Amino acid sequence: MVEKEKLLIVDDDEDLRTQMKWALARDYEILLAGDRAGAAAVMQKENPAVVTLDLGLPPQPAGVEEGFAVLEEILEASGRTKVIIITGRGEKENALRAVEKGAYDFFYKPIEIEELRVVLGRAFHLSRLEEEQRFLRQRLSGSPFQEMLGTCPKIQEVFTVIRKVAATSASVLITGESGTGKELVAKAIHEGSDRRNNPFIVINCGAIPENLLESELFGHEKGAFTGAHVQRKGRFEMADGGTLFLDEIGELPPALQVKLLRFLQERTIERIGGREEIEVDARIIAATNRDLKEAMKDGDFRDDLFYRLGVIRISIPPLRERENDRVLLAKAFLERFAMENRKKTRVFTDAAIDAIEQYAWPGNVRELENRVKRAVIMSDGPKITPSDLELGEPRTPYEKMGLKEAREALEKDLILKAMSRNPGNLTLVARDLCISRPTLYDLLEKHQVPKD
Repeated sequence: MVEKEKLLIVDDDEDLRTQMKWALARDYEILLAGDRAGAAAVMQKENPAVVTLDLGLPPQPAGVEEGFAVLEEILEASGRTKVIIITGRGEKENALRAVEKGAYDFFYKPIEIEELRVVLGRAFHLSRLEEEQRFLRQRLSGSPFQEMLGTCPKIQEVFTVIRKVAATSASVLITGESGTGKELVAKAIHEGSDRRNNPFIVINCGAIPENLLESELFGHEKGAFTGAHVQRKGRFEMADGGTLFLDEIGELPPALQVKLLRFLQERTIERIGGREEIEVDARIIAATNRDLKEAMKDGDFRDDLFYRLGVIRISIPPLRERENDRVLLAKAFLERFAMENRKKTRVFTDAAIDAIEQYAWPGNVRELENRVKRAVIMSDGPKITPSDLELGEPRTPYEKMGLKEAREALEKDLILKAMSRNPGNLTLVARDLCISRPTLYDLLEKHQVPKD
């Protein structure tokens, strides 16, 4: 039997508590409290993920200060708990004040259960994402992947290849769009290898002028050229015993491609102006955002070097293809930058999460990281909004559809997302969608979605 998620209902109206309990017991394990002391006791014992809170609690049920005291205690005890304020329509000011203090959302009385189900569903979904993020970070702590997060199949395939190749000395070629995390992958390979205690040296082949790049890579002898006043080791020698990461390898000039090829064949280098062959034990990991096969056709990149470098090839998916990883990564960045900048901002608004999921992220993970960092620094409120991320309000993909077409497209989309969140468990999918299993089966057949 699947364990239900815990929902705490804090309200001094016993009839309302009972009504909500019977309406929601099918979906959640319902916990009840009628005052501040009862709420504190349940929180300490059960630690529910989501709480609904009426601000009017004894001994001053006509006021709101007792409710605000409960809100503060809940958030201090567990900043991860999602608190939904239950309030009258004439008390919007208090509801907004509660949101400013860290409440997840608010809901007006009289309660419409089906509407409340939707709000609760989003709150529990976000809670599950945050829990998954924490679990991943704990599991990866101290591992080569501690700086990398992701649960989608494509990034999990990358992790699998990293684990296999790390234990070898084979050269690796990493491909992917700018900002996808190629250097993180290279570092993970190094950290997972027996070279982990030796240097990890990075050089961007496209960031250094061609006339200086050779010296940077291979070093030079004293007097080798004007300005060479002392002997200097290059990056290859610095990486001896460790790993040399050649970023943007597609920008390497033809003459240096020849010298790199010779190193891969002979494992020796010569400094500029020198005649001595120097043995270097450095593993080569290269990366590029260019299509090297096209570069080979154009004569810009050597075929033999491509095959020497790409003994193992790893292709990193762009962020737009990483499904739920966008929110997972955004939450991780938010937590990190809030801590670094001593900000209490630890939550995205629902609109911000929608914007993160819908935006194409042309700059990939680097763009996401920079937008979240800026938002944390510049935001004055407790929650990050789409405007803080400079994303604007998200547009829906259904805007240009007719009503019937849009309704069916949205229905299918929600079903597919629920199935991705609950793989192989149609009971949880039905619960996630707040429908019965027979209704789910009918919808799967209607939209031609396989049950597995």
